[in-house]
Amino acid sequence: MILGVGVDIIEIERIEKAVVRTKSFISRAFTEEEVKLFIEKGMRSEVIAGNFAAKEAISKALGTGVRGFEFRDIEILRDKLGKPIARFRGRARIIAELRGVKNIHISISHNRKDAIAYAVLEGDEIESSNIRDNEKY
Repeated sequence: MILGVGVDIIEIERIEKAVVRTKSFISRAFTEEEVKLFIEKGMRSEVIAGNFAAKEAISKALGTGVRGFEFRDIEILRDKLGKPIARFRGRARIIAELRGVKNIHISISHNRKDAIAYAVLEGDEIESSNIRDNEKY
């Protein structure tokens, strides 16, 4: 069953500025594997922005926003055909497990100005009391 849906859109220029102005932006927001992907893709801003939007969309679908975990706890990579794949790590993984998440479906797109991502979380419905009992994660 669908547990959550999220969407995020971001101006690519905003990400370009963050990369240039804040040396730690990439290392704070992305995993080593994501950085390898960015390097393979020529450090293109639209790829970085797409991953950023995907993380935001997933956090919205999770129902928490980026609270209780680090941005790096959501990892966005690509399969052999280029399809985006996502996985939870660290505290985000714990939150996802508590909420019954089994699968993450994402789609990323961009034009010259913006990157957008949609996320659907799929899994088993769990009792809301289980979530409330564990809200502090």
